[in-house]
Amino acid sequence: MERVINSLLETDLYKFSMGQAIYHLFPSYITTWTFRCRNRDVRFTREMVDEIRRQVKLYCDLRFAEDELNYLSSIKWLKPSYINFLRLWKPRYKDFRITEEGDSGLSIETTGTWLNTSMYEIPTLAIVNEVYFQMQYDCTKLMKSFEKRLDDKICDLKTGKYNIAAFSEFGLRRRLSAEAQELAVKRLAAETYPGSSFVGTSNVFLARKYNLTPVGTMAHEFIMCAGQGNHRHNPAYSNWYAFDAWIKEYGVLNGIALTDTITTDCFLKDFQLTFATLFSGVRHDSGDPKVWGDKILAHYEKLGIDPKRKTLLFSDSLDFAGADELVKYFSGRVGVAFGIGTYISNDTDVPPLNIVMKTTECNAQDVAKISDVEGKGMCKNPAYVKYLQRCIDWRMTHDDMPG
Repeated sequence: MERVINSLLETDLYKFSMGQAIYHLFPSYITTWTFRCRNRDVRFTREMVDEIRRQVKLYCDLRFAEDELNYLSSIKWLKPSYINFLRLWKPRYKDFRITEEGDSGLSIETTGTWLNTSMYEIPTLAIVNEVYFQMQYDCTKLMKSFEKRLDDKICDLKTGKYNIAAFSEFGLRRRLSAEAQELAVKRLAAETYPGSSFVGTSNVFLARKYNLTPVGTMAHEFIMCAGQGNHRHNPAYSNWYAFDAWIKEYGVLNGIALTDTITTDCFLKDFQLTFATLFSGVRHDSGDPKVWGDKILAHYEKLGIDPKRKTLLFSDSLDFAGADELVKYFSGRVGVAFGIGTYISNDTDVPPLNIVMKTTECNAQDVAKISDVEGKGMCKNPAYVKYLQRCIDWRMTHDDMPG
Protein backbone atom coordinates (compact mmCIF):
# COMPACT_ATOMS: atom_id res chain seq x y z
CA MET A 1 0.00 0.00 0.00
CA GLU A 2 0.97 3.60 -0.55
CA ARG A 3 1.53 5.83 2.47
CA VAL A 4 -1.82 6.54 4.18
CA ILE A 5 -0.86 9.66 6.18
CA ASN A 6 1.19 12.13 4.16
CA SER A 7 1.21 15.20 6.39
CA LEU A 8 1.03 15.95 10.11
CA LEU A 9 -1.80 18.32 9.21
CA GLU A 10 -3.80 15.23 8.33
CA THR A 11 -5.64 15.21 11.63
CA ASP A 12 -8.68 16.90 13.17
CA LEU A 13 -8.43 20.53 14.19
CA TYR A 14 -9.41 19.88 17.78
CA LYS A 15 -6.12 18.00 18.25
CA PHE A 16 -4.30 21.31 17.80
CA SER A 17 -6.83 23.21 19.93
CA MET A 18 -6.46 20.72 22.77
CA GLY A 19 -2.75 20.35 22.08
CA GLN A 20 -2.06 24.00 22.76
CA ALA A 21 -3.96 23.90 26.05
CA ILE A 22 -2.10 20.71 27.00
CA TYR A 23 1.24 22.31 26.11
CA HIS A 24 0.62 25.37 28.28
CA LEU A 25 -1.32 23.85 31.18
CA PHE A 26 -0.68 20.08 31.37
CA PRO A 27 2.76 19.47 29.79
CA SER A 28 3.79 16.75 32.26
CA TYR A 29 0.65 14.61 32.02
CA ILE A 30 1.18 11.00 30.91
CA THR A 31 -1.63 9.11 29.18
CA THR A 32 -2.39 5.66 27.80
CA TRP A 33 -4.73 5.23 24.83
CA THR A 34 -6.40 1.94 23.88
CA PHE A 35 -7.82 0.88 20.51
CA ARG A 36 -11.10 -1.00 20.18
CA CYS A 37 -13.04 -2.36 17.23
CA ARG A 38 -16.72 -2.51 18.16
CA ASN A 39 -17.72 -4.61 15.12
CA ARG A 40 -18.19 -8.14 16.42
CA ASP A 41 -17.78 -9.76 12.99
CA VAL A 42 -14.53 -8.02 11.97
CA ARG A 43 -11.19 -9.80 12.10
CA PHE A 44 -7.82 -8.24 11.26
CA THR A 45 -5.41 -10.66 9.61
CA ARG A 46 -1.71 -10.91 10.41
CA GLU A 47 -0.96 -9.22 7.08
CA MET A 48 -3.22 -6.32 8.02
CA VAL A 49 -1.50 -5.92 11.38
CA ASP A 50 1.91 -5.93 9.70
CA GLU A 51 0.77 -3.26 7.25
CA ILE A 52 -0.69 -1.16 10.08
CA ARG A 53 2.70 -1.29 11.83
CA ARG A 54 4.45 -0.24 8.62
CA GLN A 55 2.04 2.65 8.08
CA VAL A 56 2.44 3.86 11.66
CA LYS A 57 6.23 3.81 11.20
CA LEU A 58 5.83 5.90 8.03
CA TYR A 59 3.62 8.33 9.94
CA CYS A 60 6.28 8.61 12.65
CA ASP A 61 8.82 9.73 10.02
CA LEU A 62 6.82 12.89 9.26
CA ARG A 63 7.67 16.44 10.38
CA PHE A 64 5.85 19.73 10.03
CA ALA A 65 6.98 21.77 7.04
CA GLU A 66 7.36 25.52 7.46
CA ASP A 67 4.48 26.27 5.10
CA GLU A 68 2.27 23.99 7.23
CA LEU A 69 3.30 25.81 10.40
CA ASN A 70 2.61 29.14 8.67
CA TYR A 71 -0.90 27.88 7.92
CA LEU A 72 -1.46 26.89 11.55
CA SER A 73 -0.24 30.34 12.58
CA SER A 74 -3.11 31.85 10.58
CA ILE A 75 -5.65 30.23 12.93
CA LYS A 76 -6.31 33.10 15.29
CA TRP A 77 -6.28 31.20 18.59
CA LEU A 78 -3.07 29.25 17.97
CA LYS A 79 -0.13 31.01 19.64
CA PRO A 80 3.52 31.36 18.54
CA SER A 81 4.78 29.40 21.56
CA TYR A 82 2.76 26.34 20.52
CA ILE A 83 3.70 26.71 16.86
CA ASN A 84 7.36 26.74 17.90
CA PHE A 85 6.80 23.56 19.89
CA LEU A 86 5.29 21.90 16.81
CA ARG A 87 8.35 22.94 14.83
CA LEU A 88 10.35 20.54 17.03
CA TRP A 89 7.67 17.89 17.52
CA LYS A 90 7.65 14.44 15.95
CA PRO A 91 5.67 11.26 16.56
CA ARG A 92 7.53 8.50 18.43
CA TYR A 93 7.07 4.93 17.25
CA LYS A 94 8.37 3.78 20.64
CA ASP A 95 5.13 5.08 22.16
CA PHE A 96 3.14 2.45 20.20
CA ARG A 97 2.45 -1.20 21.03
CA ILE A 98 0.76 -2.95 18.10
CA THR A 99 0.03 -6.68 18.38
CA GLU A 100 -2.33 -9.39 17.11
CA GLU A 101 -4.02 -9.71 20.50
CA GLY A 102 -7.62 -8.80 21.22
CA ASP A 103 -10.99 -10.05 20.02
CA SER A 104 -10.59 -8.51 16.56
CA GLY A 105 -7.03 -9.71 16.03
CA LEU A 106 -5.62 -6.22 16.51
CA SER A 107 -4.46 -4.52 19.70
CA ILE A 108 -3.02 -1.00 19.77
CA GLU A 109 -1.95 0.95 22.84
CA THR A 110 0.04 4.15 23.03
CA THR A 111 1.67 5.45 26.20
CA GLY A 112 3.62 8.66 26.66
CA THR A 113 3.15 12.34 27.28
CA TRP A 114 -0.38 13.57 26.67
CA LEU A 115 1.16 16.02 24.19
CA ASN A 116 2.31 13.07 22.10
CA THR A 117 -0.36 10.43 22.55
CA SER A 118 -3.25 12.80 21.90
CA MET A 119 -1.84 13.48 18.45
CA TYR A 120 -1.69 9.79 17.55
CA GLU A 121 -5.40 8.99 17.81
CA ILE A 122 -6.77 10.30 14.51
CA PRO A 123 -3.91 9.21 12.17
CA THR A 124 -3.86 5.75 13.78
CA LEU A 125 -7.59 5.23 13.25
CA ALA A 126 -7.34 6.50 9.66
CA ILE A 127 -4.51 4.03 9.03
CA VAL A 128 -6.40 1.10 10.55
CA ASN A 129 -9.53 1.91 8.56
CA GLU A 130 -7.82 2.32 5.19
CA VAL A 131 -5.61 -0.76 5.63
CA TYR A 132 -8.64 -2.88 6.50
CA PHE A 133 -10.73 -1.81 3.51
CA GLN A 134 -7.82 -1.94 1.05
CA MET A 135 -6.90 -5.48 2.09
CA GLN A 136 -10.39 -6.88 2.75
CA TYR A 137 -12.35 -5.65 -0.29
CA ASP A 138 -12.12 -4.72 -3.95
CA CYS A 139 -11.63 -1.00 -3.44
CA THR A 140 -12.42 -0.15 -7.06
CA LYS A 141 -15.93 -1.48 -6.54
CA LEU A 142 -16.20 0.24 -3.16
CA MET A 143 -15.20 3.58 -4.68
CA LYS A 144 -17.87 3.23 -7.34
CA SER A 145 -20.54 2.70 -4.71
CA PHE A 146 -19.06 5.57 -2.67
CA GLU A 147 -19.19 7.92 -5.65
CA LYS A 148 -22.76 6.89 -6.52
CA ARG A 149 -23.93 7.58 -2.97
CA LEU A 150 -22.05 10.88 -2.91
CA ASP A 151 -23.82 11.90 -6.14
CA ASP A 152 -27.15 11.11 -4.49
CA LYS A 153 -26.27 13.11 -1.37
CA ILE A 154 -25.30 16.18 -3.36
CA CYS A 155 -28.48 15.88 -5.44
CA ASP A 156 -30.57 15.71 -2.26
CA LEU A 157 -29.03 18.98 -1.04
CA LYS A 158 -29.21 20.78 -4.41
CA THR A 159 -32.88 19.90 -4.91
CA GLY A 160 -33.77 20.94 -1.37
CA LYS A 161 -34.88 17.46 -0.33
CA TYR A 162 -32.79 18.05 2.77
CA ASN A 163 -32.06 21.48 4.22
CA ILE A 164 -29.46 21.07 6.92
CA ALA A 165 -28.20 24.61 7.59
CA ALA A 166 -24.45 24.78 8.34
CA PHE A 167 -22.61 21.46 8.19
CA SER A 168 -19.01 20.29 8.22
CA GLU A 169 -17.28 17.04 7.30
CA PHE A 170 -15.95 15.16 10.36
CA GLY A 171 -15.01 11.79 8.85
CA LEU A 172 -11.20 11.50 8.87
CA ARG A 173 -10.93 8.81 11.56
CA ARG A 174 -13.26 6.36 9.79
CA ARG A 175 -12.86 7.36 6.15
CA LEU A 176 -12.83 4.76 3.40
CA SER A 177 -9.57 6.25 2.17
CA ALA A 178 -7.78 9.57 1.78
CA GLU A 179 -8.96 9.61 -1.83
CA ALA A 180 -12.59 9.13 -0.83
CA GLN A 181 -12.55 11.81 1.87
CA GLU A 182 -10.88 14.34 -0.41
CA LEU A 183 -13.35 13.64 -3.20
CA ALA A 184 -16.29 14.20 -0.83
CA VAL A 185 -14.88 17.44 0.57
CA LYS A 186 -13.94 18.77 -2.87
CA ARG A 187 -17.34 18.06 -4.39
CA LEU A 188 -19.38 19.28 -1.41
CA ALA A 189 -17.41 22.53 -1.36
CA ALA A 190 -17.86 23.12 -5.10
CA GLU A 191 -21.68 23.24 -4.97
CA THR A 192 -24.25 25.67 -3.62
CA TYR A 193 -27.44 24.54 -1.90
CA PRO A 194 -30.74 26.36 -1.28
CA GLY A 195 -31.08 25.43 2.39
CA SER A 196 -27.66 24.16 3.36
CA SER A 197 -24.14 25.49 3.65
CA PHE A 198 -21.00 23.37 3.61
CA VAL A 199 -18.77 25.38 5.94
CA GLY A 200 -15.66 23.27 6.41
CA THR A 201 -13.94 20.10 7.50
CA SER A 202 -12.22 18.87 10.63
CA ASN A 203 -9.34 17.60 8.44
CA VAL A 204 -6.79 20.43 8.66
CA PHE A 205 -4.88 19.20 5.60
CA LEU A 206 -7.99 19.33 3.40
CA ALA A 207 -9.18 22.61 4.90
CA ARG A 208 -5.89 24.17 3.88
CA LYS A 209 -5.88 22.57 0.43
CA TYR A 210 -9.41 23.69 -0.48
CA ASN A 211 -9.44 27.00 1.41
CA LEU A 212 -12.15 25.84 3.80
CA THR A 213 -12.67 26.55 7.48
CA PRO A 214 -10.98 23.98 9.74
CA VAL A 215 -13.54 22.99 12.38
CA GLY A 216 -13.14 21.57 15.88
CA THR A 217 -12.77 22.55 19.53
CA MET A 218 -12.47 19.81 22.14
CA ALA A 219 -12.97 16.08 22.65
CA HIS A 220 -13.82 13.91 25.64
CA GLU A 221 -10.13 13.33 26.35
CA PHE A 222 -9.67 16.94 27.47
CA ILE A 223 -12.42 16.76 30.08
CA MET A 224 -11.40 13.28 31.20
CA CYS A 225 -7.71 14.10 31.67
CA ALA A 226 -8.04 17.68 32.95
CA GLY A 227 -10.65 16.52 35.44
CA GLN A 228 -9.55 12.99 36.35
CA GLY A 229 -5.80 13.15 35.73
CA ASN A 230 -5.20 15.15 38.90
CA HIS A 231 -5.58 12.65 41.73
CA ARG A 232 -6.74 15.37 44.14
CA HIS A 233 -9.81 16.18 42.03
CA ASN A 234 -13.24 14.75 42.62
CA PRO A 235 -13.89 13.40 39.09
CA ALA A 236 -17.51 14.52 39.23
CA TYR A 237 -16.16 18.06 38.78
CA SER A 238 -14.27 17.13 35.60
CA ASN A 239 -16.26 19.58 33.49
CA TRP A 240 -15.51 22.48 35.81
CA TYR A 241 -11.76 21.84 35.85
CA ALA A 242 -11.63 21.35 32.08
CA PHE A 243 -13.67 24.43 31.20
CA ASP A 244 -11.80 26.59 33.69
CA ALA A 245 -8.55 25.54 31.98
CA TRP A 246 -10.07 26.15 28.53
CA ILE A 247 -11.15 29.68 29.42
CA LYS A 248 -7.69 30.42 30.83
CA GLU A 249 -6.18 29.36 27.51
CA TYR A 250 -8.71 30.79 25.05
CA GLY A 251 -11.02 33.28 26.72
CA VAL A 252 -14.01 33.73 24.41
CA LEU A 253 -12.24 32.17 21.41
CA ASN A 254 -12.72 28.60 20.23
CA GLY A 255 -15.69 27.93 22.45
CA ILE A 256 -17.92 24.90 21.81
CA ALA A 257 -18.29 22.88 25.03
CA LEU A 258 -18.75 19.11 24.91
CA THR A 259 -21.52 18.00 27.23
CA ASP A 260 -21.58 14.22 27.70
CA THR A 261 -18.22 13.14 29.15
CA ILE A 262 -19.78 12.40 32.55
CA THR A 263 -23.44 12.81 31.50
CA THR A 264 -25.11 16.00 30.35
CA ASP A 265 -27.02 16.35 33.64
CA CYS A 266 -23.73 16.51 35.55
CA PHE A 267 -22.34 18.88 32.90
CA LEU A 268 -25.20 21.31 33.52
CA LYS A 269 -24.35 21.46 37.23
CA ASP A 270 -21.10 23.21 36.28
CA PHE A 271 -22.18 24.97 33.08
CA GLN A 272 -23.43 28.00 34.95
CA LEU A 273 -23.58 31.67 33.95
CA THR A 274 -19.87 32.34 33.38
CA PHE A 275 -19.15 29.26 31.27
CA ALA A 276 -22.53 29.42 29.52
CA THR A 277 -21.85 33.04 28.55
CA LEU A 278 -18.23 32.60 27.43
CA PHE A 279 -18.77 29.43 25.38
CA SER A 280 -20.52 30.14 22.08
CA GLY A 281 -22.37 26.84 22.13
CA VAL A 282 -22.36 23.16 23.05
CA ARG A 283 -21.84 19.87 21.19
CA HIS A 284 -24.09 16.81 21.26
CA ASP A 285 -22.44 13.38 20.97
CA SER A 286 -24.79 10.87 22.61
CA GLY A 287 -28.40 10.36 23.58
CA ASP A 288 -31.64 11.56 21.97
CA PRO A 289 -30.69 14.85 20.24
CA LYS A 290 -34.12 16.43 20.64
CA VAL A 291 -34.36 15.64 24.35
CA TRP A 292 -30.79 16.87 24.79
CA GLY A 293 -31.44 20.08 22.85
CA ASP A 294 -34.59 20.90 24.79
CA LYS A 295 -32.66 20.38 28.03
CA ILE A 296 -29.88 22.74 26.89
CA LEU A 297 -32.35 25.42 25.77
CA ALA A 298 -34.19 25.23 29.09
CA HIS A 299 -30.86 25.64 30.88
CA TYR A 300 -29.92 28.72 28.84
CA GLU A 301 -33.33 30.25 29.50
CA LYS A 302 -33.04 29.53 33.23
CA LEU A 303 -29.74 31.46 33.22
CA GLY A 304 -31.32 34.38 31.37
CA ILE A 305 -29.35 33.69 28.17
CA ASP A 306 -31.12 33.97 24.81
CA PRO A 307 -30.61 30.56 23.09
CA LYS A 308 -30.87 32.24 19.69
CA ARG A 309 -27.42 33.69 20.33
CA LYS A 310 -25.95 30.22 20.90
CA THR A 311 -25.21 27.18 18.71
CA LEU A 312 -26.09 23.53 19.18
CA LEU A 313 -23.53 21.43 17.27
CA PHE A 314 -24.72 17.89 16.57
CA SER A 315 -22.10 15.23 15.78
CA ASP A 316 -23.48 11.83 16.81
CA SER A 317 -23.77 9.36 13.89
CA LEU A 318 -25.61 11.83 11.68
CA ASP A 319 -26.93 11.54 8.15
CA PHE A 320 -28.67 14.24 6.09
CA ALA A 321 -32.17 13.01 6.94
CA GLY A 322 -31.47 13.22 10.67
CA ALA A 323 -29.90 16.66 10.34
CA ASP A 324 -32.87 17.92 8.31
CA GLU A 325 -35.26 16.73 11.02
CA LEU A 326 -33.27 18.56 13.72
CA VAL A 327 -33.21 21.78 11.70
CA LYS A 328 -37.01 21.68 11.51
CA TYR A 329 -37.38 20.81 15.20
CA PHE A 330 -35.19 23.65 16.48
CA SER A 331 -36.15 26.23 13.84
CA GLY A 332 -36.38 29.73 15.30
CA ARG A 333 -35.29 28.58 18.75
CA VAL A 334 -31.50 28.28 18.53
CA GLY A 335 -28.69 28.16 16.01
CA VAL A 336 -27.85 24.64 14.83
CA ALA A 337 -24.85 23.17 13.03
CA PHE A 338 -23.73 19.67 12.17
CA GLY A 339 -20.51 17.68 12.08
CA ILE A 340 -21.14 14.69 9.81
CA GLY A 341 -18.55 11.94 9.67
CA THR A 342 -18.84 8.37 8.41
CA TYR A 343 -22.01 9.09 6.39
CA ILE A 344 -19.91 11.39 4.20
CA SER A 345 -16.47 9.77 4.31
CA ASN A 346 -17.28 6.03 4.28
CA ASP A 347 -20.74 5.35 2.86
CA THR A 348 -20.50 2.32 0.56
CA ASP A 349 -22.17 -1.02 -0.12
CA VAL A 350 -20.41 -2.59 2.89
CA PRO A 351 -20.80 -1.63 6.57
CA PRO A 352 -18.20 0.82 7.94
CA LEU A 353 -15.91 -0.05 10.80
CA ASN A 354 -16.88 1.20 14.24
CA ILE A 355 -13.40 1.76 15.65
CA VAL A 356 -12.29 4.04 18.47
CA MET A 357 -9.15 4.90 20.37
CA LYS A 358 -9.80 6.23 23.85
CA THR A 359 -7.83 7.52 26.80
CA THR A 360 -7.81 4.77 29.44
CA GLU A 361 -5.19 6.07 31.89
CA CYS A 362 -3.87 9.49 32.89
CA ASN A 363 -0.95 9.90 35.30
CA ALA A 364 -1.06 6.20 36.21
CA GLN A 365 -4.73 6.42 37.16
CA ASP A 366 -7.78 5.02 35.38
CA VAL A 367 -10.00 7.49 33.55
CA ALA A 368 -13.42 6.89 32.08
CA LYS A 369 -16.28 8.44 30.18
CA ILE A 370 -19.90 7.90 31.22
CA SER A 371 -21.95 9.37 28.39
CA ASP A 372 -25.71 9.74 27.99
CA VAL A 373 -26.06 6.23 26.53
CA GLU A 374 -24.36 2.96 27.32
CA GLY A 375 -21.72 1.54 25.02
CA LYS A 376 -19.75 4.67 24.18
CA GLY A 377 -17.39 4.53 27.15
CA MET A 378 -14.22 2.53 27.54
CA CYS A 379 -12.24 1.78 30.69
CA LYS A 380 -9.96 -1.12 31.60
CA ASN A 381 -11.07 -1.08 35.24
CA PRO A 382 -14.80 -1.68 35.89
CA ALA A 383 -14.31 -0.76 39.55
CA TYR A 384 -13.23 2.74 38.52
CA VAL A 385 -16.33 3.17 36.37
CA LYS A 386 -18.48 2.29 39.39
CA TYR A 387 -16.51 4.75 41.52
CA LEU A 388 -16.97 7.50 38.93
CA GLN A 389 -20.69 6.79 38.78
CA ARG A 390 -20.93 7.06 42.58
CA CYS A 391 -19.13 10.41 42.39
CA ILE A 392 -21.57 11.63 39.74
CA ASP A 393 -24.54 10.48 41.81
CA TRP A 394 -23.17 12.40 44.79
CA ARG A 395 -22.52 15.48 42.67
CA MET A 396 -26.09 15.57 41.46
CA THR A 397 -27.27 16.24 45.03
CA HIS A 398 -24.63 18.83 45.98
CA ASP A 399 -24.28 22.43 44.84
CA ASP A 400 -20.87 23.25 46.22
CA MET A 401 -18.01 24.09 43.85
CA PRO A 402 -14.50 22.59 43.79
CA GLY A 403 -12.03 24.19 46.15
